[in-house]
Amino acid sequence: MSKVLCFGELLLRLPPANAGEWLRTNQMPVFIGGAELNVATALANWHLPVKYCTALPDNIISKDIKGYLDQKNIDTSPIIYSGERIGLYYLKEGADMKSEENVFDRKYSSFSTLSTGVVDWDTILNDVSWFHFSAIPPAVSASAAALCEEALEAASKKNIFISIDLNHRSLLWKYGKEPKEVMPGLVKYCNVIMGNIWAANTLLDIPIDAAIHKNNEQENYLAQATNSSQEIFRRFPDCKWVANTFRFDGTEHAIEYYAALNNVNEQVVSPIFKTNKIVDKVGSGDCFMAGLIYGISSNHHPKEIIGFAAAAAFGKLQEKGDATKNTVYQIEKILAEHQL
Repeated sequence: MSKVLCFGELLLRLPPANAGEWLRTNQMPVFIGGAELNVATALANWHLPVKYCTALPDNIISKDIKGYLDQKNIDTSPIIYSGERIGLYYLKEGADMKSEENVFDRKYSSFSTLSTGVVDWDTILNDVSWFHFSAIPPAVSASAAALCEEALEAASKKNIFISIDLNHRSLLWKYGKEPKEVMPGLVKYCNVIMGNIWAANTLLDIPIDAAIHKNNEQENYLAQATNSSQEIFRRFPDCKWVANTFRFDGTEHAIEYYAALNNVNEQVVSPIFKTNKIVDKVGSGDCFMAGLIYGISSNHHPKEIIGFAAAAAFGKLQEKGDATKNTVYQIEKILAEHQL
């Protein structure tokens, strides 16, 4: 059976307890993650065949990680063993990935220093029908951006369906290139583009209404999603689907969340999900991306695709760690509870 290949940097997340408590207790949890690995973990949990490609140093820690991923039914055969270290990041529990309190420690990691011409893409892509990556690897280093282009060219030649998550990390992009200089050259290969209207503006220079927040109404946001999507379809003809998520913090509820899915002809919208309970914001967008891949690759109806993806992302907000453990049944139950 053909597989989904997720390509990106594996990271270890260390969440320090607030107010320096981690120093007094001499302990800090460790979560394994990285945007593309979170997607792979969700898909494996939902019984879709999935492979994961990254670069790790050849040491005992990497062997432990490989064994952990193997137990989750993720095919780890594409992992490249090279370089000196695994990337880390420090983020307090409950904080957002975009928070200024997020501390990346990934310089000179195995992934960021992996060169083109090293990976045997022909072999890795041999049993692959879907290739997924995000806007994070091209932000890590110039060599990682070049490696993404190399992978996309190889996947495109094999007519493999390609998706991207336009997650923007302002704390990255430190190697002398602006996102708008790099991302359009990668996105041109993509058939599914997921993100939000603000990320599309920052990464792809897709116009956005500066007064969109004026009335804070769903109708305005959804109209902008359609406008952004149509511009993406115009600029990137290989794109078939554009998904936009909307998450508003600090309303009368702690979180209000919904999403829209556009093709050239129509827009479908998820239910609005509301909660006052947030356990961990990390990985919610990755879970949404996995939901898109799950629904589109299974030829589900667009309304089912966006509903499942949004419910999966919303459910992840109530889970600790970087990747979801929710099953398809649990996600469908969350969706049923929020149907209009």
